[in-house]
Amino acid sequence: MFRARDFEFPLGQRTYIMGVLNYTPDSFSDGGLYNTPEAALKHALLMQEQGADIIDVGANSTRPDAVILSAEGERERIAPVLETLCRSLDVAVSADTFYPSCAKAALEAGVSIINDVSGVFNPEIAALCKEYGAGYIVMHNPCGSAQTAEYPGGVVNAVRSFFLDSLTLAAQSGLDKSHLCLDMGLGFGKKYEDNLELFRETQWLKFKGVALLAAGSRKRFVGRASGVEDSTQRDYGTVAAHTAAIAGGADIIRVHNVSVALQGARVADAIYRGKTNG
Repeated sequence: MFRARDFEFPLGQRTYIMGVLNYTPDSFSDGGLYNTPEAALKHALLMQEQGADIIDVGANSTRPDAVILSAEGERERIAPVLETLCRSLDVAVSADTFYPSCAKAALEAGVSIINDVSGVFNPEIAALCKEYGAGYIVMHNPCGSAQTAEYPGGVVNAVRSFFLDSLTLAAQSGLDKSHLCLDMGLGFGKKYEDNLELFRETQWLKFKGVALLAAGSRKRFVGRASGVEDSTQRDYGTVAAHTAAIAGGADIIRVHNVSVALQGARVADAIYRGKTNG
């Protein structure tokens, strides 16, 4: 079970859809489309209608060479929309941040999940998630999206080791593993071949009773594998990649196109979990 305040996500039954809401002017795929409170709410409601289980809101772009806002700048950008989303949606809202002060403000606004892409298990954020009963997503990210790391023992071993360390740190922080979700960090510090390897070997990254997130939507490795340069046209390649992750035990997929992702997840669930998603 993945628990996030008032929301519970039983594991192994079906794939959960996390819809991406980039509240930014410069994200790699849809930056500038939803960075007003009105546009963000409209798109969030659409994703909810299309079948999203979680709406993940981020005010800082993680694309290569993006300008990273300060904690104060991030709070100023995202504050106007978080309370509106939490008040207006029936599904869980996740805040994509690695700043403890922003995480606290987001939790106070009513979000249920903190999605931390820093690549470091942050005890301060873990403590906040414990206090509020929220979910904490921790991502493997050794050097950001603009660089690649070397993995002498293989990328799967590196990510698995990071996950094991995160589980240990969560226990030390008093955060139950049911409130933890592990993200393999697709596209962050990985070469093209590393990303493909993680999809092939996802089963080695799945721990019993701990949620696993795959976030490959529209990323560069999908474009390279499919030959599609336009990131907005990579949704079908994304479905193929996420189907491999679901076969390996991924519980949540983070996507830009919810309706296409849901259709793919339903078929993948029917094949690998023996039931449809919905």
